[in-house]
Amino acid sequence: MTEFLGRYMPVNAAEHGPHLDMINALVHWVMLILFVGWALYFAFVLYRFRASRSPKADYGGVKSRLSTYSEAGVVVVEAVLLIGFSIPAWSRWITPPPPTANPLEVRMVAEQFAWNAHYPGADGVFGRTDPAMVTPTNPIGLDASDRRAQDDIVSINQLHLEVDRPVVVRLTSKDVIHSFGIPTMRVKQDAIPGMEIPVYFTPVLTSGEEQWEIACAQLCGLGHYRMRGFLTVHTPDQFQAWLASNAPAAQPAM
Repeated sequence: MTEFLGRYMPVNAAEHGPHLDMINALVHWVMLILFVGWALYFAFVLYRFRASRSPKADYGGVKSRLSTYSEAGVVVVEAVLLIGFSIPAWSRWITPPPPTANPLEVRMVAEQFAWNAHYPGADGVFGRTDPAMVTPTNPIGLDASDRRAQDDIVSINQLHLEVDRPVVVRLTSKDVIHSFGIPTMRVKQDAIPGMEIPVYFTPVLTSGEEQWEIACAQLCGLGHYRMRGFLTVHTPDQFQAWLASNAPAAQPAM
């Protein structure tokens, strides 16, 4: 079933993707069984209690326990899906990668109607940002006087990641609620003003010559339709080359 659904879904490029797709397939199987079962039961009831066979209403109802057993079976299946699959998967997905995994941290700042990616630079520390410093050329309000900000990299609608390296995306928004959605990474999370929400995943495929779409999955205004970003997943060497080519010029010593 997973392979069948995969024909109609975006490429799966995240480590957690197969497990999520398996849960998706199981839910579809259960819903298909329920749909067919209830449709057959509905057809049976229409035939069994048709007016020509039951001209007088019977207010006693059906005495069989089949419906009770069916309802109990549905509860058991839902409990297995929830407790056996969904909750353990959710627990893993909200657990941050350990420092020993050398995760890449990126801030993603949403706005009407763009995605601003903020990388901490070679020092591994994000520079200070201030909403009062936001300008058309400084979309995240990066404080250039902060020495920790002088090597930071900011890109608009372009997210660059490294294959097989865990990623921590710290989501926030400058204005209204947006939703950070990357179908190929099986990721979707709201970006909420005043909050920073972390998202964890690990790319396992490079994008090659292709760029994968970052969509806003929450209606955020009249320009919502054009709020599109693009994800590129590099090999380690390619990613380091991208960082080097986009690093700010060194500031002269004072």
